[in-house]
Amino acid sequence: NEEAEIVVNVGGVRQVFYGGNLNQYPETRLAELINCLSGGYDSIFSLCDDYDPGKREFYFDRDPDAFKCIIDVYYFGEIHMKRGICPICFKNEMEFWKVDLKFLDDCCKTHLSEKKEELEEIARRVQLILDDLGVDASESRWKKCQKYIWKFLEKPESSYPARVIAVLSFLFILISSIVMCVGTIPDLQVVDAEGNRMEHPTLDSIETACIGWFTVEYVLRLISSPNKLHFALSFMNIVDVLAILPFYVSLTLTHLGAKLMELSNVQQAVQALRIMRIARIFKLARHSSGLQTLTYALKRSFKELGLLLMYLAVGIFVFSALGYTMEQSHPETLFKSIPQSFWWAIITMTTVGYGDIYPKTTLGKLNAAISFLCGVIAIALPIHPIINNFVRYYNKQRVLETAAKHELELMELNSAEGKAASSKSELEDLAREGKEGPFYSSRLKVSHSDTFIHLLSEEKHYRTRLQSCK
Repeated sequence: NEEAEIVVNVGGVRQVFYGGNLNQYPETRLAELINCLSGGYDSIFSLCDDYDPGKREFYFDRDPDAFKCIIDVYYFGEIHMKRGICPICFKNEMEFWKVDLKFLDDCCKTHLSEKKEELEEIARRVQLILDDLGVDASESRWKKCQKYIWKFLEKPESSYPARVIAVLSFLFILISSIVMCVGTIPDLQVVDAEGNRMEHPTLDSIETACIGWFTVEYVLRLISSPNKLHFALSFMNIVDVLAILPFYVSLTLTHLGAKLMELSNVQQAVQALRIMRIARIFKLARHSSGLQTLTYALKRSFKELGLLLMYLAVGIFVFSALGYTMEQSHPETLFKSIPQSFWWAIITMTTVGYGDIYPKTTLGKLNAAISFLCGVIAIALPIHPIINNFVRYYNKQRVLETAAKHELELMELNSAEGKAASSKSELEDLAREGKEGPFYSSRLKVSHSDTFIHLLSEEKHYRTRLQSCK
């Protein structure tokens, strides 16, 4: 077996192998070819597509580029995937040649896992759209109503009224944020009986209306949510609660708190809760894909952000200590201690420069110039990876969205072709039977008037394209 020689032709590419190399991995398909010659043609054709006994050449209708990469395992003990080859197709080729994925290099496994995640995301999006279009006759009326409300509030692209509701929600968020800011202008405030300034009643009414909208929206979304625990623990839904809760707590303290504590404490608590109203500005992220992309990019850039903070922390400590030491010789020094010098180092390295603390000696000014330059460099270094993460995720989302739509178009086309083929065969059967009377015309009429829901048929036309690259 070690001296045996076989010729393998894969997609027109001929390769010669020796038994000594192939028998290192006896469970692979090529190693089985060495031992199948004595088993007859049945065993041979169970492993290959064709066989030439004169040349002792095995033929395979497979990808030759992937095969050239896979055979490296017999010579080097590992496999590297060439650039331009679909990772999912390459994985299928490895499974065909019965080569274990453990021989694939780690860098190539990363590409494979990324592609799997993309395909799973595409499949998830397609399934969500199919679920939205689906109508289950066995569902109760409440379930149907619940699904309709959820789609109405969560998916603006589902219908025109849903888009109107999304725009109204966006406007209520903007109005509420503007009212919160305008209410702090002294000229627009009124004075109560005790001489304390408070918001204008008109602004309070607008605020109450906005909170009423947010409350109704949140309650309806909670009731119609298919998974209420996941809904309650979602970050954006927690933001919604934080935007609504201060209003009701303030209302409770205003009417009931005076009986339990002093009026001044109640007013301080209400004022502190009003500050929490700034959380409602984060509700804009629900209606802005750009803000969601930015949030994800920052989440993926924790390592770069941590590197930036580390650079700044080291620089702040070093330059504040040097600044304190160099300024001690000046009688009117503003650097009283190293912790106080931290503030000067922070505003200098971040190029803010308030001017409340500044060096007066020559060495101190030189130290300030160096700290300024180091701060600019430290801030600029991690910016490029963060921008790359943002662009990569944004482009990936657009590609996934396009791929999901294309997948739905293919499924719709396959469904239409299947229906057309069945109708054609039905007409041919009727013609053969000679039924071209009134019954024939009625059958034609029914076939043209039947309701056909796109993308939904009894047969699931999930094309295997989901198992390959887009």
